[in-house]
Amino acid sequence: MLIEVIATSVEDAKRAEQGGADRLELITGILEGGLTPSWGLIEAVVKSVRIPVNVMVRPHSQSFCYTHDELLVMREDVRVIRELGAAGIVVGMLTDQKKLDQKGLELVLCEADELDVTFHRAFDEASDQLEAARTLLHYPQIRRILTSGGQKSAVEGIDCIKQLQQLTDKTQLNILAGSGLSLSNIADFLQKTGVREIHFGTGVREDGQALRYVDPEKVSELKGICEPFSKHV
Repeated sequence: MLIEVIATSVEDAKRAEQGGADRLELITGILEGGLTPSWGLIEAVVKSVRIPVNVMVRPHSQSFCYTHDELLVMREDVRVIRELGAAGIVVGMLTDQKKLDQKGLELVLCEADELDVTFHRAFDEASDQLEAARTLLHYPQIRRILTSGGQKSAVEGIDCIKQLQQLTDKTQLNILAGSGLSLSNIADFLQKTGVREIHFGTGVREDGQALRYVDPEKVSELKGICEPFSKHV
């Protein structure tokens, strides 16, 4: 079982690693769902931890539809992120018709090289999640989909997540379940879905508040809860 924790600062990153997180998703603008962090922050976090750091590439929170100029900015961000030594990127884009923007995706991926690529929760706004997943299967660079099953929370989207897990089983795509997961509901969720990667934000922060630091004790507790499921990975 792989646990990914959101980090918004060097302090977050260190605390998440201390608690036993397996990977970081580095962002800024947590209340906006995550935006591209500064290059200085990326470099500092990469140097401060030993676990993989995957960096959000999202220039604004207006929508997941991007102009050509915005896509060029995203491509340049990917180049810099790669050169700064991050392990991966977290990206996603849609057309106005709520389909995957394949042209935009390919433009950004051309700078990704060997980076670990996650398609983020733009996926949940696609008109058809299963169709979107089948499209992403054609991109070997993309290793996972961060999703709540098209719902506000992963618990509400559990049926879709189970279908996605079955669809992507034995492929290069993993299902990274996130949104609304907590220490109290994660065991039941894992039992029902069989996902092998989970994504935590406020669920492992001090007082459950988005703008507080990651709580290493909560991360450690989460690790313990997930341990029985690790043998199934």
